Amino acid sequence: MADVARMAGVSHQTVSRVINEMPNIRPETRAKVLEAISVLGYRPNRAARALVTRRSSTIGIISTETGLYGPNSIQRTVEESARQAGYFAGSVSLQTVTEDGLTGAIEHLLRQSVEGIVLIAAQYAALDLIGRQDFGVPFLVVDADVERADLAVGVDQHRGAYEATRHLLGLGHTRIAHVRGPVQWTEAEARRQGWEDAIREAGHEPGRLYLGDWTARSGYAAGRELLADRDSTAVFLANDQMSVGLLRAANEAGLVVPNDLSVVGFDDSPESEYLTPPLTTVRQNFHEVGRRAIAVLDAAITGRPDATPRVIEPEIILRSSTAALPRAGST
Repeated sequence: MADVARMAGVSHQTVSRVINEMPNIRPETRAKVLEAISVLGYRPNRAARALVTRRSSTIGIISTETGLYGPNSIQRTVEESARQAGYFAGSVSLQTVTEDGLTGAIEHLLRQSVEGIVLIAAQYAALDLIGRQDFGVPFLVVDADVERADLAVGVDQHRGAYEATRHLLGLGHTRIAHVRGPVQWTEAEARRQGWEDAIREAGHEPGRLYLGDWTARSGYAAGRELLADRDSTAVFLANDQMSVGLLRAANEAGLVVPNDLSVVGFDDSPESEYLTPPLTTVRQNFHEVGRRAIAVLDAAITGRPDATPRVIEPEIILRSSTAALPRAGST
C-alpha cells in the first residue's frame, strides 16, 4: 500500500479510502490510485483489512444437488453477485441434506468468520433445522418457500406451475397429468399445488399424479406408466430433465408430441429449446435470484433498510411441445 501511495503521490490513508470505496475522494485522485494499483499489481491483504475494519467481507454458501440445473445455476449467480458486492464467497457442497451434514457445513463456515450464510437447499429438512437455531449471523435461504424462513428469496414456484397448467387448460385440455419432484422438496410441492389449484379453479378434477426424482430416468419411467394408462391428453412435469425422459417414452410408444400429447416442463434449461419438439417450459430468472439474494443478505449484514422484493415472478416460454386439443371427430 505504501508503494501505491508513493506512485500515486497521495497518502497511505488516501489509498486505504479508495480501496474501501469510501466517499469524498476526488475523481482524479481515485483515478491515480487505481492506476497505481493496476501498474503495481497490488492486492489488498484480506486478513490485515479485516483487523482494521473488523469485517471479514466473507459469506458462506451451502449448496446441495449441484448436479441439477436449478441449484447449480443459483449457486453460480449467488457467487457472481457476491463478488460484485465486494464479498468473498466460500462454498460447501452437500450430497444430501442431513441434520449432521448441514450442521457440520454451517459450523465449518462460521469458523471462517463469515458474515452471513446462503443456503441453496429448498428441502423441508433444511428449513426445519435452520428454523430451530440462531447461528449468530444472517442466514438466507434461496429458492424455498419464502414464508418458511426469516430471510428468503425465491421464484414463485406455485405461480409458474399455475400458469403452465392454465396454458394447457386454455388449449382445451382437461385431463392433465403431473410428474412431480421428490416429496421432500418445497419446490416440488409448490409446483404440484399450482397444477392442482389451476385445474380445480377451472372446474375439473386433477389428472393422474406420478412421482419423479428430477432425473430424465424418472421422467422416462413416469412416461411409460402415463402412456400405458392412456388417460391424459397433456402432462406438466416439474422440471425439464424429467421432460426429456418422457419425450423419449412418447417417441418409443409411437406418439407424436404435441398432436397426441402436449408436454410442459419447468426451468427452461439450455437443452429445452433443442429437444424434439422444442419444449414449452417455465423460465426462472436465476440471475435475478442471485442478485436479490445478495442484496437482502448484505442489508441484513450491514443493518441497512431493505425493500428488495423477495419473490421473483417466473415466465412461461411457449414452444411447439403443446397444441390445442383436437375436437372430437376432427382429423
